Amino acid sequence: MADKLPGVARGIKSNLAGHHRSVILPALKKANPTPAEKVPDACCADVETCPLSTVEAGTTVCIKHLAVQPDVVNRLREMGLGEEQRIRLISRHPSLICQVCNARVALSQELAESILVEPLRKSS
Repeated sequence: MADKLPGVARGIKSNLAGHHRSVILPALKKANPTPAEKVPDACCADVETCPLSTVEAGTTVCIKHLAVQPDVVNRLREMGLGEEQRIRLISRHPSLICQVCNARVALSQELAESILVEPLRKSS
């Protein structure tokens, strides 16, 4: 089946098949946020939710809202990055690496800005 997929889809499918592989998903066009969905300017320590891009490495967070186009939301959910999912930010540079279940997923800075999270705790 993987041989019948286009090159990019075949690469993504093979990346998802392994347990500790990374998938880089570039941010596509952002959805227009409604006033209730606007990203707060403050740091996560001062507000309930903040963009994933502002969280320090080593922090465990709970995803609260995906502020991207519906097709990107569906793809993120397929990868395990749905609302109420707990993830841990492993690294921030050059892309954000997140631990999702038993896999690591790489996200662009732009996409991470569209994922609103609630910090739970910082690992030591």
